[in-house]
Amino acid sequence: MSGAYLGPGYSQDDIERRLTGAGARFETLPDDAMIAATADALCRGAAIGWMQGRMEFGPRALGARSILGDARSPSMQKLLNLKVKFRESFRPFAPSVLREDIADWFDLDGDSPYMLLVADVKESRLNRMTAAEEGLFGIDKLNIARSEIPAVTHVDYSARVQTVHRETNPRYWSLIDAFKQRTGCPVIVNTSFNVRGEPIVMTPEDAFRCFMGCDIDMLVVGNCVLEKTAQDPALARDYKERFELD
Repeated sequence: MSGAYLGPGYSQDDIERRLTGAGARFETLPDDAMIAATADALCRGAAIGWMQGRMEFGPRALGARSILGDARSPSMQKLLNLKVKFRESFRPFAPSVLREDIADWFDLDGDSPYMLLVADVKESRLNRMTAAEEGLFGIDKLNIARSEIPAVTHVDYSARVQTVHRETNPRYWSLIDAFKQRTGCPVIVNTSFNVRGEPIVMTPEDAFRCFMGCDIDMLVVGNCVLEKTAQDPALARDYKERFELD
């Protein structure tokens, strides 16, 4: 295999037709401008719904049907859990990292394109806890930033890594590269594009419904960019009380 993008995909014309039919308000941008707008939003701390190309096959979201965030943010893990996934704040998230940069950030110098391998965060990137911090308990201890990428660093300083390859997902690679050019960091948060109790989104309509049912700030489907503040409030959905806790 050279990538797991084996599911359904949608042409740009089809995406625009489907989003229009769902009542979405969007701007269609050229590739470079779409990548730049998304990277800028990541830098601002936005949670982004990202639907591109053919859907992933397998157990992980791999940058085709993903929710993305800034891995450097100490609050991103809590934000995504509570406001997007509607689940406990301590649930961990995984990093997507440019393949060529993995050895600079993790103790892994190889491929992990399917987000199935766990590696320690590089020692040079860690923030070791002080004695006082070690004495904390529960959520207070969990909330200590353990590295330069706290949103994806587990309590034992490890992470479940996805390496992103230009050859198999050039658009996702370009987004992370644009984020790196702005921040010096080639790592972002990648979690599946769904809320608790629902499967991962497949169609543009699925993506829009999920977008309108949680606190995702921006949705990018193909070259269509949707800002939450621009949408019709009448289309908002209340997902938070819809599903029971896991």
